[in-house]
Amino acid sequence: MTKSVDGFRIGVVGAGRVGAVLAAAFRAAGHEVVAAAGESDASRRRIDALLPGVEVAKPTDVARASDLLLLTVPDDMLSNVVTVLSDSGAIRAGQVVVHTSGRHGLAVLEPARRVGARTIAMHPAMTFTGTDVDLPRLAGCVFGTTADEADRELTESLVADLGGRPMWVPEDRRTLYHAGLAHGANHLVTLVAEAMEILSAAGADDPAATLRPLLNAALDNALDHGDAALTGPIVRGDVETVRAHVTDLVANAPQTLPSYLAMAHATLGRAVTDGRLLPIRATAILRVLDAAEAGVRTGKDDVRR
Repeated sequence: MTKSVDGFRIGVVGAGRVGAVLAAAFRAAGHEVVAAAGESDASRRRIDALLPGVEVAKPTDVARASDLLLLTVPDDMLSNVVTVLSDSGAIRAGQVVVHTSGRHGLAVLEPARRVGARTIAMHPAMTFTGTDVDLPRLAGCVFGTTADEADRELTESLVADLGGRPMWVPEDRRTLYHAGLAHGANHLVTLVAEAMEILSAAGADDPAATLRPLLNAALDNALDHGDAALTGPIVRGDVETVRAHVTDLVANAPQTLPSYLAMAHATLGRAVTDGRLLPIRATAILRVLDAAEAGVRTGKDDVRR
C-alpha cells in the first residue's frame, strides 16, 4: 500500500453528504480538518455531527486556512467556485486542490493550476447518506481519479487514507465514466421504485421484501455474468406474457409504462445480439412494444396483434 501523506491541514467547501463524510474520514486517518463551508441548515448539522469542533467559515477563509482544499460542491457550481477562489487569492501556489465531481477532470481546476496549485480529481463511486453510516462503506470504494503524472503518488496516498482504491480515468473519459455510474445507480433506484409501485398495485403489502431476494440475486448475477444473467419472458420469447404485462400496466400502473417499454426494448436487443432469442420471436415482441409506444403517443391502449 502507498504510504499515507501526513500533516495536511484540510478545508472543505461544500459540506454536503459527500464533503462532510470524506472530511471526517481524512480526520480519522490523521489529517487535521481546520474549517468547513456550508450554508444550509443540513450542512451545518452534518458539520456538527461528523466534524465536531471544526470552524464553520466562508469559502475564501476555508481555502486560506488549508493546504489541502476539498471542493465537494455540485458539478454545475464547481467552475465558478474554483474561479472565484483563485481570482481572490484564496487558492495559492503549492496548495493541493481536490474536487470530487464524477463528470469533471482537471480542466475545471485550471484557474487553480494557473496560480500554482496542485490539482486532483477524485470521485468516490458510492452513494452517500451524509451520516457516519457512510464511513465504513468507504473501505474498498473505488475512486475515479485523474491527476498529472507528478501527482499520482499523492493521489494514491489520499485514496488510501480514505480506505479506497483508485481507478485512473483519462481526462477525456470523465463524462463517460460518470454516465456509466449514473445509468447503473441512479436509474436503478428509479427502476426499483417503479417495480415496488407495480407490486403495490398487485396487492403486495411489503413490496420491498418481495423484491429484495430477487434483486440481490439479479444484481450479483449481472455483475458476475453480464448478459448471460438475463432471464424472464423476453429472453424466453414469451410474446403473450409481454403483451399481458403491457395491458395490465396500462390499466393499473401507467406511470411505469414508458420505462418498462424502454427497458424491454433494450433487453430485446441484447437477447437477439447474443443469440438467445430467435428473430421470429423477437419480431413478435417488438410489434407488441411498438404498439404500446404508439398507444402512449396517441392516448390509445391498443396492444393487440
